[in-house]
Amino acid sequence: MSPASPQKRVQFDFEIEFLNGGGIQGQGFRLDIEGEDIDDSALAQYIVQDLRLLMVGRVAILNKTIIAEPHKRSRATAAVEDKAAATLIDLSHTIEDGMITYKGLPAPIICDHLSREQSRSLYAPGTEFQIGKITMCSNTSTYIDSPFHRYADGTDIAGLTLNTLVGLDAVVVHADGMSGRKIPAEAFGAIDVRGKAVLVHTNWSRHWRTDQYFEGHPFLTAEAAEYLKKGGAKLVGIDSYNIDDTTGGHRPVHTTLLGAGIPIVEHMRGLELVPATGATFTAVPPKVKGMGTFPVRAFATLPGQRVT
Repeated sequence: MSPASPQKRVQFDFEIEFLNGGGIQGQGFRLDIEGEDIDDSALAQYIVQDLRLLMVGRVAILNKTIIAEPHKRSRATAAVEDKAAATLIDLSHTIEDGMITYKGLPAPIICDHLSREQSRSLYAPGTEFQIGKITMCSNTSTYIDSPFHRYADGTDIAGLTLNTLVGLDAVVVHADGMSGRKIPAEAFGAIDVRGKAVLVHTNWSRHWRTDQYFEGHPFLTAEAAEYLKKGGAKLVGIDSYNIDDTTGGHRPVHTTLLGAGIPIVEHMRGLELVPATGATFTAVPPKVKGMGTFPVRAFATLPGQRVT
């Protein structure tokens, strides 16, 4: 077996002129290359991209030589590769034609506005597109409640700021083993909720798309909502049919949390995969004005772990 070829680097000088005047020069630059050689045009593109230069007019490569030398960036690359990529956990149900999210509200209708077949008469041969159309109420699938959902003068969906929706430190209360339907304030007593997305895992999502989903769901008590408000929670989510008890007309949890400007995310899934602490939570709706609720793509992010 022949020995592996040594890694190669290119050493060179360069002159760069800018379209808006001026220029820069470099002497004795060295860069890692793949293979045995690199032509001047590829090297010019490489150095422009590597230095992130803008408005480049001319690049001259001078005194180029190829040397056998270990790559320098391989060490940095190895340091990056010994970390696993962050894990993303999807916490949203899929929006499907005809599905019911909330009993008594209409199901979404999903269809073509322009089918691929119809589009063929509008474009050149071999070119086709599909444009879809969806008709739905805003309480569909996994959705977020803004204060406007409960209060006429509250912040609507378009008014929710990204810093209240993206990359929030998350704490998960795993309440799926509780004997009753009510999730009391005491369930949150052992965790720091200030500035956090507080996510309540009930495992009720196992009934999604069944009749049982609409009956006998777990919910937070009014006292729990007051506790989360006073504790400074930034967002509260649940994988249940409703964060409130729906047997009567009162909605104390919505009233308390939305009145304090704390968004609510309902009808989540997958919370059993999210640890009690250490993840971040994101749930962003389109920027729709005049809406109190709207579907979101909610997900948790778990940081990568160093490989040992």
